[in-house]
Amino acid sequence: MEQKTILDNGIRVLTETVPYYGSACIGVWVLTGSRDEEDSENGVSHFLEHLLFKGTERRTAQDIARTIDSVGGSLNGFTGRECTCFYAKVLDRNLDLAVDLLSDMLLNSKFDSQEIERERAVVLQEVKMVEDTPDDYVHDLFSRAFWGDHPMGQPVIGRSERIRSLSREQILRHFDDYYRSDRMIIAVAGNVEHGAVVDMVERAFAGAPRGSKTMRRGRPTGYSTKASVRRKKTEQVHLCLGTEGLAYVSSRRFASYVLNAVLGGGMSSRLFQEVRERRGLAYSIYSYLPSYADTGLLVVYAATEKQRVAQVVEMILKEFEALREKPISQDELVTSRQQLKGNLLLSLENSDNRMTRLAKNEIYFGRFLPVEEVIDRIDGVTVDEITELAADLFLPEHLCLTLLGPITRGELKRDLDGCWPGGGL
Repeated sequence: MEQKTILDNGIRVLTETVPYYGSACIGVWVLTGSRDEEDSENGVSHFLEHLLFKGTERRTAQDIARTIDSVGGSLNGFTGRECTCFYAKVLDRNLDLAVDLLSDMLLNSKFDSQEIERERAVVLQEVKMVEDTPDDYVHDLFSRAFWGDHPMGQPVIGRSERIRSLSREQILRHFDDYYRSDRMIIAVAGNVEHGAVVDMVERAFAGAPRGSKTMRRGRPTGYSTKASVRRKKTEQVHLCLGTEGLAYVSSRRFASYVLNAVLGGGMSSRLFQEVRERRGLAYSIYSYLPSYADTGLLVVYAATEKQRVAQVVEMILKEFEALREKPISQDELVTSRQQLKGNLLLSLENSDNRMTRLAKNEIYFGRFLPVEEVIDRIDGVTVDEITELAADLFLPEHLCLTLLGPITRGELKRDLDGCWPGGGL
């Protein structure tokens, strides 16, 4: 059962009671992310997320770690483009401890200058780790190429030069502007009782400051066919080829889920079967759908040998064209629907996923979407809807290609001559 209470200070408390669990997962979601950053402060949201683990008026960083370890729980956080989350998973009887710990971090962090400098070094190492992981890094490069100078194009983790220059004053200003009660959602899933959770949260978060900076998120626009190359010494060329997708709240999102499943969303998908299984051109190839409040992407990722890049790109483009021009088969429709429904139901075996689902439904829809409603919408997707959506999304003039690896722009232009639609090479 799902329930919602809005506290007097504006914090939204959401719970989903799952009585057969012996645990509870709580997440404090703050509605701010890299999308809310100026170019000069890129990475401040992620840096701030790190700093909230580094000590409060009551606890040192080591105390925070010991507190959660002492009950066998886990504590972590993550930053996205539109929100930041701090979450803990504990045995249900230790939920009050998790609430106290998270509220202490969110309301009483010290932001000690020495801790900031120590954590700055850690974040810079994290940036280097991502840049040394090409199958991660290429996605950041693609976002930058696609969204350009818009904040959506900035790496969530931040750029090294910006992280080095961030001052304590900038960090605290971002915290003061965005970490406010009306921008907080607290979601709890597991063996919990709603009233008890509300009481815990109300006591622990009574001191959360109210009022916050007005959101000024402009929608990114102005896409054009383009290809970009970042030369790097790697064994393979890693590539992302994609286009503008749908917003999280789009009425066509269920058709996009099915379309993605058909294209590259699983082992039976067209790209996996054709590129990997039949031709052996790549070990890893898949498609995915990052979605946001007002926009989104549909992206295909693949990694292959330099001499096979053109062949892989051409095959991806052919699948785009095929989905635009020819309806998918009834078998593909049925298989993709079943895949999506199975993935959804299996995800509910995990309290972490239930907690995340609670929060995201509230963030983007302002209500909880019952599983039955989602399944009905998936079952309602038709072949014609998928064809129409593919025709709208896979426009040659909106495609973007990013490559990372031992290849030059000149080699790319030579290899893709006659294959890549439009300019940008």
